[in-house]
Amino acid sequence: METTKIGIIGCGNISSIYFENLKTMKEAQVWACADLDRNRASAQAEKYDVPHAYSVEELLNDDGIDLVINLTIPSVHAEVCRQVIHAGKHVYVEKPLTADLKDGEELVALAKEKGIRIGCAPDTFLGAGIQTCAKAVQEGVIGRPLSATAFMMSGGHESWHPDPAFYYAQGGGPMYDMGPYYLTALVQLLGPMRRVTGSTSKAFEERIITSEPKNGEKIPVETPTHLTGTIDFQSGAVATIVMSFDIFTQTDYPRIELYGTEGTLRVPDPNTFGGPVLLRKRGETEWKEIELVHQYDGNSRGIGVLDMVYGIQNERKHRANGQLALHVLEAMYGFHEAAERGTHYELRNDCEAPALVPEAGIQE
Repeated sequence: METTKIGIIGCGNISSIYFENLKTMKEAQVWACADLDRNRASAQAEKYDVPHAYSVEELLNDDGIDLVINLTIPSVHAEVCRQVIHAGKHVYVEKPLTADLKDGEELVALAKEKGIRIGCAPDTFLGAGIQTCAKAVQEGVIGRPLSATAFMMSGGHESWHPDPAFYYAQGGGPMYDMGPYYLTALVQLLGPMRRVTGSTSKAFEERIITSEPKNGEKIPVETPTHLTGTIDFQSGAVATIVMSFDIFTQTDYPRIELYGTEGTLRVPDPNTFGGPVLLRKRGETEWKEIELVHQYDGNSRGIGVLDMVYGIQNERKHRANGQLALHVLEAMYGFHEAAERGTHYELRNDCEAPALVPEAGIQE
């Protein structure tokens, strides 16, 4: 397999794990990086032996780059992705696909028109934990899946993130921040969603940063910080989901559980790649741990990019694709829309549950 040259736009907090992991993948080479802060791009280029620290324009004009990873903040995901597509390059973007549903729909349509591929994080569902669960579900280990619960409950990001303001701006909040991990995992496990509804609230009108370097700064809260929703899947299964930045005490709760006619599966944190995966069959009183049967149980961010590279070169569908990301984006939009209107929201952007990762790895 020939090496695909990659450019990275956005050299902030999340970029380091991409630089680090992509260095180990012989099928891909990070050829250049860019950031509005040229010094930040230069620092990452030097640290990770990247040949070029470019401006965004220089990166887009480099004909040797085949694929661009967009690690900018959500509010400019759509703008940067459009630039990449118009430059004739494939694009893989951090979650969420865009901060606005209309932008997401237009972006996927533009990519299709131009013959360009879109990939989108998260790729954690390609890890050993979720893949082991999905294989167990397909093999009927819990019988027919009936329902699920999903919980992401925290006190927010202002106590640890160096620049947390965008988490509380429009297009932020717990659903847009963490929902992609949970919803993508649920689609992998239960198939596409049919409709959603929800209720939202907001604990505070502003937050105070206690992390460095912006300790003491106040953040206006422009979006709901607690959301409780329900999901009806096309398969007939239903789920309850809670996403919150308003839980200020540490609680012990399952991240995701699936309930079937013959048992319950406790799914690991969908923001990680590994286990444990726990099973309790019908009539049993104890959990049993299932052995992980797939690869990628460490922090493997970037395997979605690698799967996309294999998909492009072998003319097969990549798993963390734009249609899946748009389906998840619409569901997140739908929860908030339904909460405002007091209705159910019917999804119009469909997708397929991604193909399972072979035990030998995503290169197959």
